[in-house]
Amino acid sequence: MRLTRPASASKDAPARLSRDAPGVVATSERPGAEREPWRPKASLIAIAGASGYVGRLLTERLARAGHGVVGIARHSTGLAGGPRVRALTIDVSDVDATAAALAGVDAAFYLVHAMAGGAGFADRDRHLAESFADAARRAGVSRIVYLGALGHDDLSTHLASRQEVGAVLRESGIPVVELRAAVILGAGSISFEMLRSLTERLPAMVCPRWVGTRLQPLAEDDLLAYLEESLNVPPGTYEIGSPDVTDYGQMMRLYAAARRLRPRRILTIPLLTPSLSARWVDLVSPVDRKVSHSLIESLVSEVVVHDPGPATSAFTVRPVPVARAIRCAIDREAERVTNGLFERPEGLLGGVYTMRCSTRLHEDMVDAVRDKLRRIGGELGWYGMAWAWRLRLRLGRLFGERLTLERPEQLRPGTTADWWTVTCADEDRLALRADGWFCGEGWLGYRIASSPLRLEQAAAFRPKGLVGLAYWRLLWPVHWVVFRIMARHQIQQARAVTPPGGAGGFDRLDRGACRPGD
Repeated sequence: MRLTRPASASKDAPARLSRDAPGVVATSERPGAEREPWRPKASLIAIAGASGYVGRLLTERLARAGHGVVGIARHSTGLAGGPRVRALTIDVSDVDATAAALAGVDAAFYLVHAMAGGAGFADRDRHLAESFADAARRAGVSRIVYLGALGHDDLSTHLASRQEVGAVLRESGIPVVELRAAVILGAGSISFEMLRSLTERLPAMVCPRWVGTRLQPLAEDDLLAYLEESLNVPPGTYEIGSPDVTDYGQMMRLYAAARRLRPRRILTIPLLTPSLSARWVDLVSPVDRKVSHSLIESLVSEVVVHDPGPATSAFTVRPVPVARAIRCAIDREAERVTNGLFERPEGLLGGVYTMRCSTRLHEDMVDAVRDKLRRIGGELGWYGMAWAWRLRLRLGRLFGERLTLERPEQLRPGTTADWWTVTCADEDRLALRADGWFCGEGWLGYRIASSPLRLEQAAAFRPKGLVGLAYWRLLWPVHWVVFRIMARHQIQQARAVTPPGGAGGFDRLDRGACRPGD
């Protein structure tokens, strides 16, 4: 593979991927020159660390763009699939296995880190980077793209390790594009989940001086765009970040505003050390302690862009401001829940709790169940346990909530059924979303699935503030019981209208498929 330029292109056009010869030719544009939108050229790309937050999103993005993707991770959990994706379970410390996986790829993304292993992660990160670089060299990989960390003077162990990994990869002799970034603002990013937990759960907080540390976070979409364009920019180190220089305290305030929470009160105490604040964060955040402690140690270090020129010249990406990035992260998470409700794992993922259960069906019941699902709206009896729903509506009124019953004339996406907005309504699926709850956002869905034939029920809830979390935790036993009864109720109602001689029932509720969230 070679980064080359079509003969008809000007000398200032960005380089493009080609697989016809070894070596690298890289060109860059004149700063400020008029540029055409960047368009990817299909190629075979490897992603080491494909099961992580960034790796999963990047796999999906590159596959959508027409690339073939080789996803590499230590564990299969979290690896994205698809017709253009080959998922491999490999430890990158195994040089031979990694080299075999990289054979024939045009470029490789390195998104591996070892913080989850706790103390000594810097040594492990160095060893893993050396092994990957050796494997990439053996396989003839023509380019490595690495996501590192911003930071200059007085670096924490975490930030220093991130930059050391970039240096190790460059020593391989393979051209490297190193993107140095700070906090990534997206649901699933560990830093964003810490920001979410603190702001959602603590109306007032006592914080150390690191809440005033300057940084330039980056929106998730902007990061993915930078990574994708890194396949075609000149090798080098690029500092990337939002146009805003902010601090952690201000990000909490912006998050609270985006979620329409009351303004957060933040009291700074200089004597509160990062070590003490890490233990305090443990009490309110579900983030892995081994990772969060390393990240909190880094909060005393400024992570701002010192030289934006190279990135501005080489990339077409123009990052969005912090406030917009936070709003986009919140909205994008809701969009993903809406689109993937039936594929979500149970328990807590990001800021959303999910419950699932299923009821087996006989084929003679299918049409009756479909008809029952289409009749949603206008009466609490549709859900089952109508008295429990009446109590829920009265509870909501105490907080100013005004939910009403309403049956749509035609059930289709965008219509209103009771307090729900219909997001999907086809022959075998019904999916609903509620945004007007006092305690957060809710989703409810039903799907008739096969092998074995069954009715699947899925529900998700994103708590809003401390009230939303208390609502979920305190009423969890009620939710668990009602949720199971709702699934059975749909079958019982359909059974009542099934013609004599049909199966006339459900086999059982799958008890193992409905467990409490974390």
